[in-house]
Parts: sequence; C-alpha cells; structure tokens
Amino acid sequence: MNEKEQLVLELIRKNPFLSQQEIADEMRLSRPAVANLISGLMKKGIITGRAYVIPEMQKIVCIGGANVDRKFHLKNEEQLGTSNPTTATVAIGGVARNIAENLGRLGHAVKLMTVAGQDADWELITTYSEPFMDLSAVQQLPGESTGSYSAVLDPHGELVIAMATMNVYESLTPDYISLNERHIAQASLVIMDLNCSKPTAEFIRQLAVRHEIPLAIVPVSSPKMANMPDTLEGVTWFICNEDEAESYTGIQIDTKEDWEKAVLALLDRGAEHVVVTRGSEGVMAADRQSKQILHAEAIQGVHVEDVTGAGDAFISGLLHGVVTGWPNDKAVHAGRVNAAKTLESPSTVRPELTVSQLENEMEEYK
Repeated sequence: MNEKEQLVLELIRKNPFLSQQEIADEMRLSRPAVANLISGLMKKGIITGRAYVIPEMQKIVCIGGANVDRKFHLKNEEQLGTSNPTTATVAIGGVARNIAENLGRLGHAVKLMTVAGQDADWELITTYSEPFMDLSAVQQLPGESTGSYSAVLDPHGELVIAMATMNVYESLTPDYISLNERHIAQASLVIMDLNCSKPTAEFIRQLAVRHEIPLAIVPVSSPKMANMPDTLEGVTWFICNEDEAESYTGIQIDTKEDWEKAVLALLDRGAEHVVVTRGSEGVMAADRQSKQILHAEAIQGVHVEDVTGAGDAFISGLLHGVVTGWPNDKAVHAGRVNAAKTLESPSTVRPELTVSQLENEMEEYK
C-alpha cells in the first residue's frame, strides 16, 4: 500500500461509516481521488463492501492439490495381460489438502483453494475434508476429473505401476487465483504446493509480496520443482526434502557439509527461512537473518505403518508452531513429532491429532 492508501485505511478503521466526501475533506483531496483509492483497496481485498468492512486476517490459505488416492495390493506376483486378484484401499490425499486437514485438526481456521471435477471423487473429498477446512473457494469444473492417484503394489509392498490423473490442475491458473485474491489478502499465512504451474506459482508469490502476507512453498516432488517461481524473494518458508533441494540448487547432498551448503544456497536465493529434510538423517533449518543452522535428528524407534502423509505432517506441525509463535527449534520439533506419529498411523492424516495431543507427544520426545 502507498501512503495515501494507508491513510484512507486508518480513517476507515476509526470510523467505517465515513462517507467518501468526509474522507476527502480529512485528507484534503477531491472526492473522485478518494473514490479511486477506495476502489484500489477493494480490488486488493483489503476492504470489502459497505460500510468499508475490514476483514480480520484469520485464515491460513492452502493452495494446491486435493486428490483421491487408491492402492491395489496384489495377492500374488503380477501377471500382465490378465486379471490379478487384489485388495484395495482408498484414501483422501493431495499435499495442500493434507496440510489443511492437519492444521484444521490443530485448531486453525483454514481455507483450501483448488480446482476439481463435478464427480463422486470430489464428493468423497468433501465428506472427509469439510469438517476441517473451508471449501467455498474450490472451483468445480464440468467435464474435468478430480485429481487422483492409483498405485498397484506387489505382495512385498513395492510399486508395480502407478497412474496419476492430474490434468485438472492445468486449470489452477493465475485467473482462478486472481478471482480469489481477497482470500490471500486476508490470510495469516499462505501455503502453496507445486501442483500449481510455474506462472501460477509466480503470480501467488507476487500477490503475497504485494499484500505482505507470509508465504510457505512446499514442493510435491523433484519433477514439480520445474514449477518453482522465478525467485524465492518474498518467500517466508521454503520446506523441501533432499531430492528437491538437489534438483533446485544443483548441489548433490552426500555429507552434512553438502546439506548445509544446500540450505545456505536456498537462503541466498531469497527465502527468509529454509528447511531441508533427509529422512532418517533428520532436519536442517536456517534463517536468512542469522544464517545459523539448526540440525535436528530424526526421532528414533518409530514403527512405520505407512509413509504416506508423513512429509505433509512434518510441514503442518512446523507451520502450526510458526503461526502459534513458537521459536524455530520448537516449531521444528513439532514437525518431527507429528511426522513420527503419522508414520505409525495407517491414516494419511492421523485422526487422533489435536493441539493437546501434539503438545503431550512433544514432551514425550523431548
């Protein structure tokens, strides 16, 4: 906002029922000039409607994927060209959606922004997601299929083949984001996964900078790193795993020194805070201001029931701590604990997750 917009906003905060002429008289401007300033503030989502309602910055906005994940477990070794007996499981997934559910279970007000089909898969996602997040900004598109991932696993749990139906995310465009800009302008935090295209990711980054809203970027996979915005300037948190960091920085991470070098390289690209995970090696985090590196070991003795959702659980625990106002080391610890407990759960987002549950577990693993 420029100086005149800030002054208009301050006057409206004091008295939302001021007329444009009263504002013009106070600022010693013409009424048309004030009308233009107010119109600009409305377009930015900073004020809405009459009497110039100034929305509270409450919700965390999660932008990205919401999928139905299906796994087919072969009873015997695969045979091509014929029917194979299987058992099947269905789960609700998508990185942005999983993070939204985790944060919703942790007591945060969350809005999901995504695109989907007008189909049974979206109805299924809605049933499981609606208790934990606001879905009013989701755009359902006729003729499109909701995102889905189907995997065939051999009797040992190894992947035989997987099919991803993700064409719908081509409609997760800057135009869709622009229609929902007010949600970003009002957010306490925006979390974006890289199911967005590169132009969309860059547009969201620019909006976050314009509205001075904290932004966290969460890659989905190494190939999705091609969708990264042009720069990490204005990115508050960049959270990725080892493969994604290697893909983006070009640094092969074989040693702890390589790991530190990759973290610092990501800070140099503009991110305010960087977190790089390495599975059983733990987590490395740093901030641009101090460039002091924190290394947290992975939690030991975890019985792995299912790895699905553990990375999303780590991100959610970490950002829960950030939004709550915890120092970075405590926020990282919250992420580690939530990830460990999710690994022990058969569910992508563990149903027992609450604020008190997580805090008790954090004490347990201190």
